[in-house]
Amino acid sequence: MMKNITLALDEATIDAGRVYAARHQTTLNGLVRDLLARVVMTDRQAIAAEMFRLMDGYPGHSGGSRWTRDDLHVR
Repeated sequence: MMKNITLALDEATIDAGRVYAARHQTTLNGLVRDLLARVVMTDRQAIAAEMFRLMDGYPGHSGGSRWTRDDLHVR
């Protein structure tokens, strides 16, 4: 489900955005939605990449012990 938000932009930005959106066969709403989604997803991907980099840089310290199925399923 999509929700609506309200943005405050100056008239020149809105006009330029509409022209840009029309040239790219979308709406101003679609343009803002796609740009915001792209920024948010790029940020998430960067965070995930950093987390994996940090995890890969640290050796495990399990001492050779292994978990059982019961250990993994908390009741």
